[in-house]
Amino acid sequence: MDRERVLSLAIRVLVLILFLGWIFLWVMMPTNTYRKKWLPKVREKSYKSTYFGSEGTSLLMYTFPILFIAILGCVYNHLEKKRSDPNVKTRKGTKHHGLAMWKQPAIVKGPLGIVSWTELTLLTMFIILLVWSFATYLHNSFITEKMWEIRLGSAGFWLGIVGNICLVFLFFPVARGSSLLPLLGLTSEGCIKYHIWLGHMTMAFFSAHGICFLIYWAATNNISQMIKWAKTDISNIAGELALVFGLIMWATTIPRIRRKFFELFLYTHYLYILFIVFFIFHVGISYACVMLPGFYLFVIDRYLRFLQSRRRVRLLSARLLPCQTLELNFSKHPGLKYNPTSTMFINIPSISKLQWHPFTITSHSDLEPEKLSVVIKCEGTWSSKLYKTLSSSSSSAINDHFQVSLEGPYGPVSTSFLQFDTLLMISGGSGITPFISIIKHIIHNSSYSHHNKTPKLLLISAFKTTADLTFLHLLQTPTTPHNLQIEAYVTREKSPQNENPQIRSVTFKSHIEESAAAGILGRNGWMWLAGVICSSFGIFLIFIGVLNRYYIYPIDGNTNDVFALGLKSFLHMLGLCFGVFTAATAAVLWNKRETAKEERQIQNVEGATPNGSPCAIGCEKEIELESDPFQVLNQSVNVHYGERPNLPRMIEECKGENIGVMASGPKKLRQEVAAICGSALPKNLHYHSIRFTW
Repeated sequence: MDRERVLSLAIRVLVLILFLGWIFLWVMMPTNTYRKKWLPKVREKSYKSTYFGSEGTSLLMYTFPILFIAILGCVYNHLEKKRSDPNVKTRKGTKHHGLAMWKQPAIVKGPLGIVSWTELTLLTMFIILLVWSFATYLHNSFITEKMWEIRLGSAGFWLGIVGNICLVFLFFPVARGSSLLPLLGLTSEGCIKYHIWLGHMTMAFFSAHGICFLIYWAATNNISQMIKWAKTDISNIAGELALVFGLIMWATTIPRIRRKFFELFLYTHYLYILFIVFFIFHVGISYACVMLPGFYLFVIDRYLRFLQSRRRVRLLSARLLPCQTLELNFSKHPGLKYNPTSTMFINIPSISKLQWHPFTITSHSDLEPEKLSVVIKCEGTWSSKLYKTLSSSSSSAINDHFQVSLEGPYGPVSTSFLQFDTLLMISGGSGITPFISIIKHIIHNSSYSHHNKTPKLLLISAFKTTADLTFLHLLQTPTTPHNLQIEAYVTREKSPQNENPQIRSVTFKSHIEESAAAGILGRNGWMWLAGVICSSFGIFLIFIGVLNRYYIYPIDGNTNDVFALGLKSFLHMLGLCFGVFTAATAAVLWNKRETAKEERQIQNVEGATPNGSPCAIGCEKEIELESDPFQVLNQSVNVHYGERPNLPRMIEECKGENIGVMASGPKKLRQEVAAICGSALPKNLHYHSIRFTW
């Protein structure tokens, strides 16, 4: 076992110990042992500090462990990135069928979507934690409280406390560039459902919390408490405002509203800023530090994404396929590395200044070191407008250059699909795009790493029309793997159509302000992220230390006055933002300067078409495809007209002791494949779903 593998294993063991200890604190928090014995002793020591005061306890017990885990995650991801070198021998995955079973689908249909046994177990454990916490809090408080009004108020208070547990985890899944997700083998795209679950639970508890207090105030003739903004206590009106902002966001997540008015859903979610600000005003900064780690990592990630989105990326060319699909090709810095199934967020101001849309990267970072490609299927207003703009030769948008900004890429750290003997990829329509990058990766891996055995590849793709078969043209590479077999199904046509499909290629001239797509933190992004987390939190601690010692403590400790809780919370939020902005900006500027040194060699070839010939501004070419575009893959393709793939039979006939099954495309397709893999019959199938819903 090599040294890097041992270090990676040691990091995972240490992370597990730290996380279990952190969870143990949450389990013990409702008990009298924690509240009356442990916590007073810790506070007795921390309260003596004139630098960190009451929030020092929360920072030490709840914030620091998670930030330390995030830093360890950065180191782990950095090591995994180095080990992903195709020239490094990859060990085949062992057949631990007992462990593999936990990754199999447990629930296929229902409001939760496709859920594995691992996810179902963890979700059940989390619900048990919530029930345990609420029941213990109620039991301990109801012993001394007899009046129903007081018990109602107490129940409302504890509902809010339990809701905070959900809030603690709410922001972890949506930090796209976080080191925690890859550490757990997760991707930001796959974690959206966890954010949805936690969001529903958070708002359910907070809504019940608010309703209980409204009834309590009305029953005790104390309705004036609704407009109370206490100087040193809970600020009720701040909590009500936070709840209102939360309810607005919650209402737009109703599936019918979200699908029909997606922009409304998208823009109202920016109210999370006001929700968090007024939540902190409501509970005070000392208690807010309990939920700080997830939000802190999210703020770092969000600010880094903001800085990256300010860059204008050089768009080299666009290819318009006859199946209402287009491929955008961007200039890429050779140091930008990513793994298959990674996604990139795209913003085109001429289409929409505010909308960002995720698309799967179809290029390979090593096979195509200076180009990054994404494929966009016209299935909505934004993509249809983009296709129409690019397909119009008289459009002024392509007479000079096309302004584009990118965020990402976001994707897995390692290529786990290489461990299988057989890789079965099942797609519907544009769902083939993630598999294009996987096939290219395996082609590159087999070319440069002869001592590694590559899996046998079977791609089953369902298309509506013959024109959609031009998707297969995107698989065109200098070499085709001998172990690739493609079964293409055209479901709405019973025979090949006599069409002469053409691809239009539009080439753009670069602008002086545009640059190649590059990682926001450079080649060693994970280590730079670790530095940003460390330095930003250090700046924050210095800020609040100086603030408490020389501004807050002289008032609280040496006068009869008490420092306003709202002002204290505001100053701490200001310090947090200052720390993040200072550290992240410095890291980005440094890496931008280093990247600019290497950018000059890329600028020498800007303005060239993909085949290397110069092209004038807005130049267009017509590329005629073969009568059968899939012939570029020689004998690897079988096309079936007027039928759908018999997935149960085809999966059952798949050979191999260790078969990876990946499904991408419509929801019904993914559910059907998940149901087959989750049945009791196939013990050698390992299911993975790729979703496009963010």
